[in-house]
Amino acid sequence: MKIVDLSRELYHRTPTYPGHPPIIHGQWKNHEEALAESGNVYGLSSMFISMPDHGGTHIDAPRHFGARGISIDQYPLEKCIVPGICIDLRHIAPRAEITASDLEAAVDKAGVAVPKGGTVLLCTGHHTRTFPGKAYTTDNCGVNVAATEWLAKQGIVHFGIDSMRPGPDSDVNLLVHEACLELDITHIESLCNLEALLGQGPFTFIGLPMKMREGTASPIRAVAVFGL
Repeated sequence: MKIVDLSRELYHRTPTYPGHPPIIHGQWKNHEEALAESGNVYGLSSMFISMPDHGGTHIDAPRHFGARGISIDQYPLEKCIVPGICIDLRHIAPRAEITASDLEAAVDKAGVAVPKGGTVLLCTGHHTRTFPGKAYTTDNCGVNVAATEWLAKQGIVHFGIDSMRPGPDSDVNLLVHEACLELDITHIESLCNLEALLGQGPFTFIGLPMKMREGTASPIRAVAVFGL
């Protein structure tokens, strides 16, 4: 069995979506402080973290797209362990729209079928090219509504991308979010290391969210498992 980690590292002031709270990560107590406070032989170090539910590698809940959507604590876990494929879209220009024909051509080139009830991960190369620079938050390409509809018609439960938003940084991105609600699919944002999946064939995707009450999203530890 081979496991490929697709998750961004979380650390203090990790890049977050513009307008969202920052990720704050620090030490609560070191071993010496904990030892002095406890007065016994044990000094247990601990950290703390404050972050938005859309921080780091995460899955959006339908609640994020509209009030009638379910929250992340209600999202079916069966949709978090699914068959997956990864397709190569690194030739798409920054800020450009990924079209349905782009997706279809990439799937054909990969030589693997879109898995029913599964996921499609879109390797645009954006994370590799830009993270953690300013361009990471603005210059991504992304799917348009027609491409989102094409993905949904293949029978997927979600798709993922190696940038902070599924669409390009324009009104198209909002329309893609709205389309996901209507199409009953969702998406995973801020993936990384997708290049390691190209040409490797199908895998099992695992990305379990935290059970946050009424959450609009949740960080996940996203992995691709081969030979499961």
